[in-house]
Amino acid sequence: MKSAESAGHLPINVAIIEDQREIRECLSYLINGTEGFCCTGSYASMEEALGRISQALPDIVLADIGLPGMNGIDGVKVLKERHPDLLIVMSTVYDDEERVFDAICAGACGYLLKKTPPARLLESIREAVAGGAPMTPEIARRVIRLFRNIRPPDRSKYELTPHEVRLLKLFVEGHNYKTAAVELGVSVNTVNFHVRHIYEKLQVHSRSEAVAKALRNRLV
Repeated sequence: MKSAESAGHLPINVAIIEDQREIRECLSYLINGTEGFCCTGSYASMEEALGRISQALPDIVLADIGLPGMNGIDGVKVLKERHPDLLIVMSTVYDDEERVFDAICAGACGYLLKKTPPARLLESIREAVAGGAPMTPEIARRVIRLFRNIRPPDRSKYELTPHEVRLLKLFVEGHNYKTAAVELGVSVNTVNFHVRHIYEKLQVHSRSEAVAKALRNRLV
């Protein structure tokens, strides 16, 4: 059987940020041992990942939350600031609503519990790369319940135009400037123009902060 790379399909490059050596090595073995996947980096801390990950930037990162030093959620914020298009899926033992919500607001595109079976983990990586938002079923239920309980916003408070709301929604869905421009049928320069107005109105300084505020205030 031809490998994904030899058949003309590049493998999905995955980096792992996990402080427990046994789990880290098992994940590396699983990824490198599965056709269509390649582990480009395995890091024991977020600080180590931030210092080295750009040397072999992956398509997607599996990150733990309970790390020594900088925790996974704070690390996601930094990674997304440095590499806005980088996909990050949390892989953790924590299933409380606060951490789930904070991870999503920080820029994570998925949230899996460590008990997720290997086959489902690989499927989730593919799902994230394809534009999805993989979550362990119980996490997905918590997210739905959490957003049901959030009080609807007063959009007029921020005076966002319909076009700005649509652009903000695309960012929440994981689009970058280029793909958002394609979705809206406008140029990247036009997107930049609207983004500046969104930042001013929301009083934020980055896309991740805008997404976090949109989610917290249910602006989209």
